[in-house]
Amino acid sequence: MLISKRFFTGLMLSSLFSFNVSAGEIDNMLSEMTLEQKVGQMLLVGFRGFTAEEGSQIVRDISEYHIGSVILFDRDVALGSNERNIKTSEQVKTLNEQLQSYSNIPLLISIDQEGGFVTRLKPQHGFRANTPSHQRLGEEGLEATLNASEVLGRNLSELGINLNFAPVVDLNVNPQNPIIGRFQRSFSDDPNSVTAHAAEFIRGHELNRVGAVLKHFPGHGSSENDSHIGFTDVSHTWSDVELKPFKKLIEKDKADFIMTAHVFNRHLDSEVPATLSKRVIDGILRNELGFDGVIISDDMNMGAIKDHFDHSESVVMAINAGVDILLFGNNLEFDENIIPTVHSIIMTAIEDGEVSVERIEESARRVLKFKQKIDLI
Repeated sequence: MLISKRFFTGLMLSSLFSFNVSAGEIDNMLSEMTLEQKVGQMLLVGFRGFTAEEGSQIVRDISEYHIGSVILFDRDVALGSNERNIKTSEQVKTLNEQLQSYSNIPLLISIDQEGGFVTRLKPQHGFRANTPSHQRLGEEGLEATLNASEVLGRNLSELGINLNFAPVVDLNVNPQNPIIGRFQRSFSDDPNSVTAHAAEFIRGHELNRVGAVLKHFPGHGSSENDSHIGFTDVSHTWSDVELKPFKKLIEKDKADFIMTAHVFNRHLDSEVPATLSKRVIDGILRNELGFDGVIISDDMNMGAIKDHFDHSESVVMAINAGVDILLFGNNLEFDENIIPTVHSIIMTAIEDGEVSVERIEESARRVLKFKQKIDLI
């Protein structure tokens, strides 16, 4: 590998969440990287195991394919097991230290720790006080949201987790929604309230150098189906008010990371779900809303994508739509070779002219800039 840890350590920012990131420093990093490494920064994967040992899938993915990010789970859905990556706080901390030791470019180590029903670090495993659901925080007030987020952010930071897939900024348009409303994952049906609570949630994480991810763009709160399971059409339920929290948080400079939704809306794109849509991602999120942070897909293994597109289609479409990081949770179904497969798909697409080198470098630059912002590099 061309990039040394010493090189990145020398570029570490002295201030917390500095907004004066030098473009020159990022360019220097990119100039030292191979194309394979730049592609690796666009990949996030899940894995099995409480440790990261030589010869394991995840160590290979880090060492040989230069992945930039990983995700931890408490359950293995494919096996129907309650054992995956999380056992105790000391074990998780050690695992994360092991993971980082194999990567020359520090990893984003992520988790879904929204609070309430979506909690990977559970009290029964010895973790600290459970965070209330977004719905409950929305009812308790902004101070409660900030306090809960600050405690959560501190806990994550102590474990070596630096990216949390929260807050949810979907509006509670449909309280019977099988994946948002039903699980109390929305702060409110009022976009102003959602915006205010999300801003406080993000602030609590920022204080602890933990990145927060807004989800799910352009809005999953009105859906009547679960995109984990299959095709989810929101054409007749979605309205542009669902964009308001994203728009306001971008304007407030509180949005660094946004996750896409695999929802289909024929009024926004008559052919493909949002994650694969250039009209939605590049057109609305980038150009209309002015977002220039990191865009990450929701899990590419979810039914709404994998049941309708093969990897060679969905990966290329997502990248060309403007997605910076492709998330493969590797949990709904497990494939130890998902990263070699996807990495090869991207490299072949570049060689064939389906994806430009410039598009890859755009994404790698955004990912590195975010890592620099949270003092990883």
